[in-house]
Amino acid sequence: MQELFSKEDIVNFSKALSSELRVNLLQYIATHPGVSFPELSEQFHVSRVAITQNTRILQDAGLIDLRHNTGKGDARKACYLKENRYTINFTSHFATQNNYAAEIPIGQYTDYSVTPTCGIATTGELIGREDDPRYFDDPKRFQAGILWFTTGHIEYRLPNYLQEGQRPVEIQLSFEISSEAPGIAENWPSDLTFYFNDKALGTWTSPGDYGEKRGLFTPEWWPPNWNQYGLLKLLSINRHGTFIDGLMISPCSLDDLALNPESDFRFRIAAPADAKNVGGFTLFGHGFGNYDQDIRLHVIYETVPADE
Repeated sequence: MQELFSKEDIVNFSKALSSELRVNLLQYIATHPGVSFPELSEQFHVSRVAITQNTRILQDAGLIDLRHNTGKGDARKACYLKENRYTINFTSHFATQNNYAAEIPIGQYTDYSVTPTCGIATTGELIGREDDPRYFDDPKRFQAGILWFTTGHIEYRLPNYLQEGQRPVEIQLSFEISSEAPGIAENWPSDLTFYFNDKALGTWTSPGDYGEKRGLFTPEWWPPNWNQYGLLKLLSINRHGTFIDGLMISPCSLDDLALNPESDFRFRIAAPADAKNVGGFTLFGHGFGNYDQDIRLHVIYETVPADE
């Protein structure tokens, strides 16, 4: 999920959706990741020129990615949806130039403590063997596309690029996540708690461990009775509190975190052993699940007035 808060982003988003063809293209690309221009032209019975013009509008609005496959010309362009859910925020107006973004690989954690069932894998192979926490130390973890465990935590150091005289007004983290059941279980609630610099941000309950359908990006070698995909969640921290997909999960705010250019940015996801719903979690990265992404960070900041 992505939140739109600048006038420019909202206008570009609205213009991109003002065409029925472009909406149809987005819906088709969402269920057919990697579809080519010729396939779109054939599917919607429009010219290649029309496909090129309309996908350019969608790309300029940040709704799709165009990547190159083997072949020549437009046939090489494969279309992928960047996000499948958006929130438009009409109450916050930030300067679009005052922000930075980064994507942190899910295997680039700096601390962990996990219990079985657990495991970690790249898009090509299981790292070590399942249910052995020692393999979370394997150097191949930096290439991980999926990891899972029943209780414990995983922690990441996020880049703090704030300069002197700047302070954050919102921190957004986007990631694909689900519960962790032995095998799969569509109804498997799990209470997950998020932390920033050791301060609890709040708890969200993952509904299940999804596997009845194969993930759009999950590799073919992955067993069909293992975790296939998760839910894309947007965690936001601002001056009003902490939110998941726009819904407040706690009053913990940026004021409580007191962040500055010298602060650590440490983000932790925990599946507590003493939670009401102990259901673990699975974290999906590039090459697994329904969203081809790792942990996306977006920091919006402002300049501190001279008299403060």
